Amino acid sequence: MRSLLKVMLTLGSIFALTFIVGRLLGILTVDNVRLWLEWAQSVDPVWVISIVVLLLYADLFVAVPTLTITILAGFFVGFPAGAAAAFAGMSLAAFSGFWISRMWGEGAIALLIRDPDERRSLACSFQQSGPVMIMLSRAVPIVPEVTACIAGATGMRFARYCMFYAVGTLPYVLIASYAGSISSIESPQPAIYAVLLLNVVLWGGWFLFRRRTKRSREVA
Repeated sequence: MRSLLKVMLTLGSIFALTFIVGRLLGILTVDNVRLWLEWAQSVDPVWVISIVVLLLYADLFVAVPTLTITILAGFFVGFPAGAAAAFAGMSLAAFSGFWISRMWGEGAIALLIRDPDERRSLACSFQQSGPVMIMLSRAVPIVPEVTACIAGATGMRFARYCMFYAVGTLPYVLIASYAGSISSIESPQPAIYAVLLLNVVLWGGWFLFRRRTKRSREVA
């Protein structure tokens, strides 16, 4: 488990660095995203969908405000179009990360963890804990991309990854985009409630997962 945490923290630090750089340069801020979508809506709703997909796909390379973009997708193009655009963008990012890591991730992990036994232990740990991590990954920015990369690098079957990814991501997207679609500038409460609900459910899931993991270690 320690090796798995080491790899996750390393990947997370890399993704976090892109977020910090983006903030310092003032590129992918919430205000900028909202302005881009407002402009796109004034041209054609199809442009809104395209920008949402591209922004969420870019999350694989530069951390973006995923939940905010999903809510805004519902606000600007409605439900279910906003949900479809958000899910498509997130899926492109996750699946690209999975397959890129399937091809080159093993070599990258070998640079971090030289001991072959530790690498095998890492793969076993992720096979056991990875499904829950994937399903709850939307609770924390950056973790969805980290789990996608580790799933690919450790040889998880793609169909298995897709199943856990869909279980964790689809409800998240549906709730956030629907809340955005019934919100307005004058009445933003649905979006606010959706954010609170998603955070409570996902963080509650992480709490239970950590509690179970701790108990398993104590028994072992």
